[in-house]
Amino acid sequence: MNNKVLIAFLLCHVSAVALGQADNVILVTIDGLRWQEVFRGLDPVLAQDEQYSERQEMLAEKWGDAPDGSALMPFLHEVVFTQGSVIGNRDAGSCAHVTNPWYFSYPGYNEILTGFADRAIDSNNPVPNPNVTFLEWLQNTDVRFDGKVAAFASWNVFPAILNTARSGVPVNIGKLADADSDEELLLNRLHDEILSPWPTVRLDAFTHHYALSAKRYDHPRVLYIAYGETDDFAHDGEYDQYVLAAHRTDRNLAALWEQVQSDPFYRDHTVMFITVDHGRGETPAETWQHHASKESLSGYMEALAQYENGIEGSNAVWMAAIGPGVAGNGLIANSGCAGSNQVAATLLQLLGKDPQAFSAKAGMPLSEMLVAS
Repeated sequence: MNNKVLIAFLLCHVSAVALGQADNVILVTIDGLRWQEVFRGLDPVLAQDEQYSERQEMLAEKWGDAPDGSALMPFLHEVVFTQGSVIGNRDAGSCAHVTNPWYFSYPGYNEILTGFADRAIDSNNPVPNPNVTFLEWLQNTDVRFDGKVAAFASWNVFPAILNTARSGVPVNIGKLADADSDEELLLNRLHDEILSPWPTVRLDAFTHHYALSAKRYDHPRVLYIAYGETDDFAHDGEYDQYVLAAHRTDRNLAALWEQVQSDPFYRDHTVMFITVDHGRGETPAETWQHHASKESLSGYMEALAQYENGIEGSNAVWMAAIGPGVAGNGLIANSGCAGSNQVAATLLQLLGKDPQAFSAKAGMPLSEMLVAS
């Protein structure tokens, strides 16, 4: 099914949702995907710079004339942004940011999942998270979610971020130990045969297809999928690969939502929320590869100390949601700035839970994204 046919199918199957709560949540994070590509499309400077793009002609042919990100990420623009709510296009007065002081991955994921910024989480080292995520809280406080929470991630630090030893939340970052379907057995075999370019991050295709298989057969009620390729290709300075990874992720999101709409267990009962853990730089041009706050330069990000103010703009993120309880507001212009620390409370409210019962430290729900009660 090509992209246009798939999107038409999804548009026809996105039902008008009534006031009320969701029964299931799919949280997706896309590591370090800038708001600039999502809303503007290709960066013409980086796409045409042979230092960063070997595939200049291909990028120009596919997306060079697009005035925004709708060609690069058609599912987001034509389905999620149309049927749901989105924040983070700074060109249009829509602002979202991280509230942690560091602007890199572990602090960002902690903030998204626990609802607050913890200054003590100041590195990407795989130290077990002392904080309780909303996934752990749901699994261990509500029988409806017991054994129905699952996470699939490309980065191998996620078992520490979700503190699997304490939380009991299963996090897949490798082969499935209990693979039984032909699909899962093939994925396990390919997982051994197709090596990732990076020692700590597997290819997103495995994360995606393992998650799809679990969703199809196990029906988790809270599913967390953490894609990682965009960030690693960016750190490698490969803008063409970064853009291609972003486009593949958009296709993955479309496949996830198509499966939601085709399964009675999920259809009209499931919210999908998409966001990122940090932004990236824009000027000087080479800072697109990096992300770091000024404060982090004296610690974990000291290798970027030549940028005296840190990587400006790397606190900027974006977030979007679709499903029951989510308002069809499209792009939301805001006078302030939405925070990543509000994601957990938003998802809990959509599930009919009291965010304050989860954590008094958590940010408030993103009311501007939700159907008014």
